[in-house]
Amino acid sequence: MVYTLKVNGDTKTLNIDGDTPLLWVLRDHLGLTGTKFGCGVAACGACTVHVDGIATRSCVLPIEAVAGSEIRTIEDLAQGDTLHKVQQAWIDNQVPQCGYCQSGMIMAVVALLEETPQPTDEDIDNAITNICRCGTYNRIRKAIHQVAEA
Repeated sequence: MVYTLKVNGDTKTLNIDGDTPLLWVLRDHLGLTGTKFGCGVAACGACTVHVDGIATRSCVLPIEAVAGSEIRTIEDLAQGDTLHKVQQAWIDNQVPQCGYCQSGMIMAVVALLEETPQPTDEDIDNAITNICRCGTYNRIRKAIHQVAEA
């Protein structure tokens, strides 16, 4: 089937099986490798992207379900050499250790802050369910509050 979607502002048309997960469309067909495969069951959040502005786990989401949607990936956050404010807060607070989950975590946080610009700890706990195996949750929370207070 032929599917059309907008990825990072560009319209893409793909002839692909409808049950192909969005994660693999992004990585294998569009070369956007910032979105990571973690668990394959939408539990860890490493594959989080925005679908029509909503943080969505892409590893189990078939392309046929997002046809016509607007997709935003980690590659779209920085503007030239200027990092997105969440990316900068990640650096300022030395959030990543191994870094593998961070693109999905950052995308989830960006979506949270777009919806709730000054989240409470409870808001963060409810919205950010991504898993960081390195356990940098305290630094993640500190970075979120840094952005919210700016």
